[in-house]
Amino acid sequence: MAQDHLLAGEFGAAARLSPKALRLYAEQGLLPPARVDPATGYRYYRPDQLPRARLIARLRRLGLPLARIAVLADLSPQDRALELRGWLHAQRCLLDDRAAVVEAVQGSSDGSGLAAAVAQRDVPVTKVLGRRRRIDSTALPGFTQSAERDVRAQLRACGLAADGPRFVFFEDLITPDSDGYVEVAVACDGCVEPVDDLHVRLVPAHTAVYLPVPPGYEDLPLILRVYDAIEAWTDARPGVVCTGHPYEICPGTGTRFDVAYPVAVH
Repeated sequence: MAQDHLLAGEFGAAARLSPKALRLYAEQGLLPPARVDPATGYRYYRPDQLPRARLIARLRRLGLPLARIAVLADLSPQDRALELRGWLHAQRCLLDDRAAVVEAVQGSSDGSGLAAAVAQRDVPVTKVLGRRRRIDSTALPGFTQSAERDVRAQLRACGLAADGPRFVFFEDLITPDSDGYVEVAVACDGCVEPVDDLHVRLVPAHTAVYLPVPPGYEDLPLILRVYDAIEAWTDARPGVVCTGHPYEICPGTGTRFDVAYPVAVH
């Protein structure tokens, strides 16, 4: 073999790749050898394959899947840097979300003060115009804003008052990794026609336990403590059973918004 080729062991040592990793990358087509000896099965690599091999090794240290590495390795340095910055930003957001959950779990035992502010009220049948969509938590702020804007615009187009309270109904638990159905709706009176993906429905009359969200608790991680406080309040009362999904209503009772749960009281 000419001296311009390296045996797999030599190439792996130069690239800091184990024999197992080198075989895997060859099998996946990520780093195929320049030549395979048909008689011995020895794999040979060119020295100019070393930069790609070292790049793959570095990307693998980030925990990226091989399919993603294959795409990144074929990009220009500028495009690859752009993709990696986007990936890093997403990882930081995910880490922030996880840190928020950890903080909420650690602080769940500190919710007795919040639970003391939980109250109960009867809610009449409420007509709403809304939009329902399956999203994850990263899309919630944008979806809430756009849905409320479109709903109020449609109410005005129908000649109705568009200043009713806004509801956000959470049919499922949503996280950055798990999506679920969320409905954003505005209370209204009068005749309104559904249009496009906007719908009209009646929210049934119900008893709700609710908690006005204190200033500073509106966002993650502290908003999770508000939900925990309501659930702790209902858990401590055997005659109170949650019967529906939680929702937020804005404006709240002397606050920006309330968190509420429909309940049955026995």
